[in-house]
Amino acid sequence: MKKPIHIMVIIILLLLTIFLYNKQLGSIPLLSLSFYLFALAGVKISLFKKNK
Repeated sequence: MKKPIHIMVIIILLLLTIFLYNKQLGSIPLLSLSFYLFALAGVKISLFKKNK
C-alpha cells in the first residue's frame, strides 16, 4: 500500500482510541492498531529478505 493510506489508517485508529477511551473501550482500536502494525512490519521484513 502507499504511504498516505498507512498514515490515514493509523490516524483513524488513533482517533478511535481517543474517542472510545472515554467510554472504557480504548483497548479495541489499540488492539487493531497493533495487528495492523504487526502485519505492516511482516510485509516490510519479507520485502527486505527478497531484495537481499
